[in-house]
Amino acid sequence: MWLSERRAMLTGLLALPVAAACGFSPAHAPGGPGAALRGQVRADDPRNVRDSAFVAALEDRLGRPQAARFALSHDISVSESGGARMRRLGDTRFQVFGRVHFALRDIASDSELYSGTVRNFTAYSATSTQLATLAAQEDAERRLMVILADQVVARLLAVLADVAAP
Repeated sequence: MWLSERRAMLTGLLALPVAAACGFSPAHAPGGPGAALRGQVRADDPRNVRDSAFVAALEDRLGRPQAARFALSHDISVSESGGARMRRLGDTRFQVFGRVHFALRDIASDSELYSGTVRNFTAYSATSTQLATLAAQEDAERRLMVILADQVVARLLAVLADVAAP
Protein backbone atom coordinates (compact mmCIF):
# COMPACT_ATOMS: atom_id res chain seq x y z
CA MET A 1 0.00 0.00 0.00
CA TRP A 2 2.87 2.37 0.76
CA LEU A 3 4.26 1.85 -2.73
CA SER A 4 0.98 2.84 -4.37
CA GLU A 5 0.84 6.05 -2.27
CA ARG A 6 4.41 6.84 -3.32
CA ARG A 7 3.56 6.34 -6.98
CA ALA A 8 0.56 8.64 -6.70
CA MET A 9 2.73 11.32 -5.09
CA LEU A 10 5.40 11.04 -7.78
CA THR A 11 2.76 11.19 -10.52
CA GLY A 12 1.34 14.35 -8.91
CA LEU A 13 4.77 15.95 -8.72
CA LEU A 14 5.44 15.16 -12.37
CA ALA A 15 2.14 16.80 -13.35
CA LEU A 16 3.09 20.15 -11.76
CA PRO A 17 5.17 21.43 -14.71
CA VAL A 18 2.35 20.47 -17.09
CA ALA A 19 -0.18 22.45 -15.00
CA ALA A 20 2.15 25.45 -14.90
CA ALA A 21 2.72 25.27 -18.66
CA CYS A 22 -1.01 25.40 -19.39
CA GLY A 23 -1.42 28.70 -17.54
CA PHE A 24 -2.85 27.29 -14.31
CA SER A 25 -2.77 29.72 -11.42
CA PRO A 26 -4.61 29.70 -8.10
CA ALA A 27 -7.87 31.66 -8.32
CA HIS A 28 -7.34 33.55 -5.06
CA ALA A 29 -3.64 34.26 -5.59
CA PRO A 30 -2.53 37.90 -6.01
CA GLY A 31 -3.24 38.81 -9.60
CA GLY A 32 -5.40 35.71 -10.08
CA PRO A 33 -8.96 35.78 -11.38
CA GLY A 34 -10.38 35.88 -7.84
CA ALA A 35 -8.59 39.15 -7.11
CA ALA A 36 -10.86 40.93 -9.59
CA LEU A 37 -13.93 39.98 -7.53
CA ARG A 38 -12.39 40.74 -4.13
CA GLY A 39 -14.58 43.25 -2.30
CA GLN A 40 -16.90 43.78 -5.27
CA VAL A 41 -19.81 41.42 -4.49
CA ARG A 42 -22.46 42.54 -2.01
CA ALA A 43 -24.84 39.82 -0.85
CA ASP A 44 -28.37 40.53 0.33
CA ASP A 45 -28.68 41.39 4.00
CA PRO A 46 -29.13 38.29 6.15
CA ARG A 47 -32.63 37.59 7.43
CA ASN A 48 -31.86 34.66 9.73
CA VAL A 49 -29.02 32.57 11.18
CA ARG A 50 -28.57 30.52 8.00
CA ASP A 51 -28.33 33.66 5.86
CA SER A 52 -25.80 35.13 8.30
CA ALA A 53 -23.58 32.05 8.08
CA PHE A 54 -23.86 32.00 4.28
CA VAL A 55 -23.04 35.71 3.88
CA ALA A 56 -20.16 35.46 6.36
CA ALA A 57 -18.66 32.58 4.35
CA LEU A 58 -19.09 34.54 1.09
CA GLU A 59 -17.37 37.57 2.59
CA ASP A 60 -14.61 35.35 3.92
CA ARG A 61 -13.93 34.14 0.37
CA LEU A 62 -14.58 37.34 -1.59
CA GLY A 63 -13.85 40.02 1.01
CA ARG A 64 -16.22 42.53 2.54
CA PRO A 65 -17.73 44.74 -0.15
CA GLN A 66 -16.12 48.17 -0.29
CA ALA A 67 -17.31 49.71 -3.55
CA ALA A 68 -19.41 46.80 -4.76
CA ARG A 69 -20.03 46.47 -8.48
CA PHE A 70 -22.21 43.38 -8.14
CA ALA A 71 -25.24 42.47 -6.01
CA LEU A 72 -25.90 38.86 -5.10
CA SER A 73 -29.41 37.79 -4.14
CA HIS A 74 -29.88 34.34 -2.69
CA ASP A 75 -32.64 32.05 -1.51
CA ILE A 76 -31.66 29.27 0.89
CA SER A 77 -33.74 26.21 1.65
CA VAL A 78 -32.78 23.46 4.08
CA SER A 79 -34.39 20.10 4.81
CA GLU A 80 -33.47 17.29 7.14
CA SER A 81 -33.84 13.54 6.93
CA GLY A 82 -33.06 10.72 9.32
CA GLY A 83 -30.11 8.73 8.07
CA ALA A 84 -29.73 5.93 10.63
CA ARG A 85 -32.31 4.37 12.88
CA MET A 86 -31.91 2.16 15.91
CA ARG A 87 -34.65 0.10 17.48
CA ARG A 88 -36.11 1.82 20.57
CA LEU A 89 -33.90 4.88 20.03
CA GLY A 90 -35.23 6.24 16.76
CA ASP A 91 -33.07 8.23 14.37
CA THR A 92 -29.46 8.55 15.51
CA ARG A 93 -27.92 10.13 12.41
CA PHE A 94 -29.43 12.95 10.40
CA GLN A 95 -28.64 14.39 6.99
CA VAL A 96 -29.13 18.10 6.36
CA PHE A 97 -29.75 18.98 2.71
CA GLY A 98 -29.32 22.53 1.45
CA ARG A 99 -30.06 24.40 -1.74
CA VAL A 100 -29.16 27.96 -2.66
CA HIS A 101 -30.63 29.64 -5.68
CA PHE A 102 -28.64 32.79 -6.43
CA ALA A 103 -28.55 35.59 -8.98
CA LEU A 104 -25.76 38.10 -9.57
CA ARG A 105 -26.64 41.54 -10.93
CA ASP A 106 -24.50 44.39 -12.12
CA ILE A 107 -25.40 47.27 -9.81
CA ALA A 108 -24.81 50.01 -12.39
CA SER A 109 -27.00 48.55 -15.14
CA ASP A 110 -29.26 46.40 -12.89
CA SER A 111 -28.85 43.57 -15.40
CA GLU A 112 -28.59 39.96 -14.32
CA LEU A 113 -25.17 38.56 -15.19
CA TYR A 114 -25.51 35.04 -13.88
CA SER A 115 -27.86 32.85 -11.89
CA GLY A 116 -27.73 29.30 -10.71
CA THR A 117 -28.51 26.78 -8.02
CA VAL A 118 -26.12 24.80 -5.87
CA ARG A 119 -26.96 21.83 -3.64
CA ASN A 120 -25.09 19.87 -1.01
CA PHE A 121 -25.51 18.13 2.32
CA THR A 122 -23.93 17.49 5.69
CA ALA A 123 -24.80 15.16 8.54
CA TYR A 124 -24.76 15.01 12.30
CA SER A 125 -25.35 12.44 15.02
CA ALA A 126 -27.95 12.58 17.73
CA THR A 127 -26.44 12.21 21.16
CA SER A 128 -27.74 11.37 24.60
CA THR A 129 -28.75 14.95 25.45
CA GLN A 130 -31.02 17.36 23.63
CA LEU A 131 -28.58 20.23 24.08
CA ALA A 132 -25.71 18.32 22.48
CA THR A 133 -27.95 17.20 19.63
CA LEU A 134 -29.09 20.78 19.03
CA ALA A 135 -25.46 21.98 19.02
CA ALA A 136 -24.56 19.25 16.50
CA GLN A 137 -27.52 20.25 14.31
CA GLU A 138 -26.54 23.93 14.36
CA ASP A 139 -22.93 23.03 13.55
CA ALA A 140 -24.06 20.89 10.61
CA GLU A 141 -26.11 23.79 9.25
CA ARG A 142 -23.16 26.19 9.63
CA ARG A 143 -20.90 23.74 7.80
CA LEU A 144 -23.52 23.38 5.08
CA MET A 145 -23.70 27.16 4.58
CA VAL A 146 -19.90 27.29 4.18
CA ILE A 147 -19.98 24.47 1.63
CA LEU A 148 -22.77 26.16 -0.34
CA ALA A 149 -20.98 29.53 -0.23
CA ASP A 150 -17.81 27.88 -1.54
CA GLN A 151 -19.80 26.40 -4.43
CA VAL A 152 -21.34 29.80 -5.27
CA VAL A 153 -17.91 31.47 -5.17
CA ALA A 154 -16.46 28.77 -7.43
CA ARG A 155 -19.23 29.38 -9.97
CA LEU A 156 -18.76 33.14 -9.80
CA LEU A 157 -15.01 32.82 -10.28
CA ALA A 158 -15.47 30.53 -13.26
CA VAL A 159 -18.03 32.75 -14.95
CA LEU A 160 -17.13 36.29 -13.93
CA ALA A 161 -13.36 36.49 -13.65
CA ASP A 162 -13.14 38.22 -17.03
CA VAL A 163 -16.23 40.42 -16.48
CA ALA A 164 -15.03 41.71 -13.12
CA ALA A 165 -11.67 42.96 -14.37
CA PRO A 166 -11.65 46.77 -14.22
